[in-house]
Amino acid sequence: MAAILLALGAASAWALPYLPPAGKIFAGETGQPVSQYVSAAGKHPAVYQEFVPWGQYIPGITQDAITAHARMMMAIGTTYGSREVITPAGIASGQGDAWLIALQNAIAQSANITYIRLMAEMNGYWNVYSAYNADGSFRGAAHSQSAYKQAWRRVTLIMRGGKLTTIDAELHRLGMPPLHSGHDLPRAKIAMLWVPELQPGDPAVPGNSPSAYWPGGQWVDWVGTDFYSNAPNFSGLQTFYDQYSFKPFVFAEYALWDSGDDVGFINRLFGWVGSHPRVRMLLYNQGFNETGPFRLYRYPNSSRALRGWLANSKFLAYAPEWAH
Repeated sequence: MAAILLALGAASAWALPYLPPAGKIFAGETGQPVSQYVSAAGKHPAVYQEFVPWGQYIPGITQDAITAHARMMMAIGTTYGSREVITPAGIASGQGDAWLIALQNAIAQSANITYIRLMAEMNGYWNVYSAYNADGSFRGAAHSQSAYKQAWRRVTLIMRGGKLTTIDAELHRLGMPPLHSGHDLPRAKIAMLWVPELQPGDPAVPGNSPSAYWPGGQWVDWVGTDFYSNAPNFSGLQTFYDQYSFKPFVFAEYALWDSGDDVGFINRLFGWVGSHPRVRMLLYNQGFNETGPFRLYRYPNSSRALRGWLANSKFLAYAPEWAH
């Protein structure tokens, strides 16, 4: 087994997806207060997600999930407010190492299993790390698909931790500079989630499909997408699900949006989940604003339907380590 892992690359030697128990699915949510989601959905979230801007002050960053007795998901972007802090090429060259190492250490110290959703929806122009603008123009080498993939690999090596000599050797093999660190990194309970927009991407130009940003199987623990009621592309979802059939699947965001109290969307989505056994996690996105458009209290009929689905025992209210 050791020889197989080494052949796959150093990153694979400690890659774990941290799946739910067999036959179970983690149901989680994004947004505070968690109690508002529990009231609407009728179930405690097994995973709690936060959107983490690049460079966010780190002390306490893991506390909300711990307070909620949930595993954490961090959706990490490259902006702080509206300003781009770092490019994919900058990450690949090590410019973000200090913050990433501090974040990795904080996660390791928390001992809480954490899912890292790094630079998600990368094939959507609204994200600054995408390779394309809305009009289809290319953003340049610092935002290229190859820069994105190298950035992803560097972040994964940092997040998984281990001996500095091993990490630096792998970075050298990949053509990147050594880690900006003088010490080994702790082993953290982290899984990496690759979550693009569905085919063909936006803008729909050659080179902006999800596969153009695929960093390689040894660097990814989960594959998934975000799915909203205003654009329920089930045919594209099936194609994408089939394409990456070797990884567990996650809906890192799903929500009602611009379609009214859409019970049909909830029923169709959960019917699809029930017939696709690699779906092992899904998180309802309540959004940042307590009065925002995704909030379940706005949709009483859909909330009732969601409660019905989540009442099934296969949707866990707590990860095993947090179970009462």
